[in-house]
Amino acid sequence: MTSNVASLSRPLAAIILAAGKGTRMKSARHKVLHEIAGRAMIDHLLAEVEGLGAAQLVAVIGEYGEQLRAALGSRVAYAEQVEQLGTGHAVQQAADALAGFEGDVLVLYGDVPFVTAATMRRMVERLHEDDAPAAVVLGFEPADPLRYGRVIADEAGVIAKMVEYKDASEEERACRLCNSGLIAADAKELFALLDQVGNDNAQGEFYLPDVVNIAAAQGRPSAVVTCERAEEVAGINSRAELAAAEAQWQELKRAEAMDAGVTLRAPDTVFFSWDTQIAEDVVIEANVVFGPGVTIASGAHVKAFCHIEGATIGAGVEVGPFARLRPGTVLEAGSKIGNFVEIKNTVMGEGAKANHLTYLGDASVGAGANIGAGTITCNYDGYFKHRTTIGPRAFIGSNSALIAPINVGADAIVAAGSAVSRDVADGELRMVRAEQMVKPGWADRFHDAMRRKKKAAKK
Repeated sequence: MTSNVASLSRPLAAIILAAGKGTRMKSARHKVLHEIAGRAMIDHLLAEVEGLGAAQLVAVIGEYGEQLRAALGSRVAYAEQVEQLGTGHAVQQAADALAGFEGDVLVLYGDVPFVTAATMRRMVERLHEDDAPAAVVLGFEPADPLRYGRVIADEAGVIAKMVEYKDASEEERACRLCNSGLIAADAKELFALLDQVGNDNAQGEFYLPDVVNIAAAQGRPSAVVTCERAEEVAGINSRAELAAAEAQWQELKRAEAMDAGVTLRAPDTVFFSWDTQIAEDVVIEANVVFGPGVTIASGAHVKAFCHIEGATIGAGVEVGPFARLRPGTVLEAGSKIGNFVEIKNTVMGEGAKANHLTYLGDASVGAGANIGAGTITCNYDGYFKHRTTIGPRAFIGSNSALIAPINVGADAIVAAGSAVSRDVADGELRMVRAEQMVKPGWADRFHDAMRRKKKAAKK
């Protein structure tokens, strides 16, 4: 979330338009709930608005609106757009939710998730400059203007006209400054202008940009603020565009991590979550995927082909290759998780090691303990989860099963191949194996008998 620096001069509200059907997604899930970096696109946007200090948030919903209510809860107020009659009509539906609000309002789009708080702030602050524009529009200059609406403005950013592509002349289409759809205005003035918007256009819809033209006709020109990066206002309407947005976000996150002192051996193969936190001097090798809730301290080394989520990794820790860290994992300083180790809801104490082929679930492993290959904590009895506690400097031999709930004491040794179901005291050796039977010559006699049978079968 962007931090809320200097306060705005007036209260701010935001209207987030999210009533579109999202048919190009071909999904039973609301379009704006599809995730980028493990976070719903609308949550990316809301975090920026909340970071700006918005006093009121209103989501305009339509089809699949119940999904948004379930996902966002009381975080926003809701207005419903039953008929899809254009962006101007959609904004009008928020009038009741903002009745009596004295301040500025931002109109945003739930499927345009990457607009930053800094850009929103520029729009709102432009409203209060000396020329006092009626509204402020966010414009951008894409590499290919395609069929975006155009913003016709002078060098000072004062808007002469806004026009949808379908209604634009060839000369107007030659303008490269495009309308992102985002707008800022005084709340009361915005709704008063919307009441005057008609639908005499190629689409037969009530266009939000028409408020700029109406205000201009009344002697109140508006202004445009240009977005520095066109990618910031990219809309997401299809699976392909969702994938492109993911790629865009990951590219920025990788650059940010490397700028902060993180080594990425193969940057294009590392995938971060929206909340991944990595300190300087961390090394991350190829093909590492981070789910939500990961924090990594300085000096840690994550080797190739690891999947990590919900984990806290301490200073100097070594992870992988081919390790899976699941939620609730805490690796304290200097601990080591090797190849083909899975850990869930487990604390590895300082310097503790599980080097290979191990599952540790619902466990606490003391400092300096060593977990041998093939060890598992049997934490689930089919109904309930149980904990395993392993004391400091304990040694768990290879191919052991620790049947929880169980405590293994400090400096204790569990012999290889043991299935331990009772507590092991400090300093104790626990060996749980069947007595070995030795039959001298048995194998030789067996082989001789089998060879004779095989020879006879061939005759």
